[in-house]
Amino acid sequence: MVDLTFLKKFTKDDPKKMKRYLSLYLDVAPKTFDEMKRNLANKDWEQLRINAHSLKPQADFMGIDSLKEELIKIEEAVKANNIDVLENLVNTSLKISADSERILKEMLAQF
Repeated sequence: MVDLTFLKKFTKDDPKKMKRYLSLYLDVAPKTFDEMKRNLANKDWEQLRINAHSLKPQADFMGIDSLKEELIKIEEAVKANNIDVLENLVNTSLKISADSERILKEMLAQF
């Protein structure tokens, strides 16, 4: 679910840098998902798309490919005005994010 290969290469396996990026993701991702839930409730589709888009590179950095794929689906659904699928996509993304956050917190504790 989480593959830190890219992050290790990007940080040259520097534990301080890796810890900083992991902490940053663990701080930002939950806040962004809170915003996405509000966007969904408020039917603010464009802001939902923007928030999904902003999380994509972060998911990529953390090697959470399944989350990145779901975020792309959210973006595409908004662009196609396929509103009916958004709630399921957001919920799937939330589940993947929660599962990966637990893994990342365990990894962070090892530094």
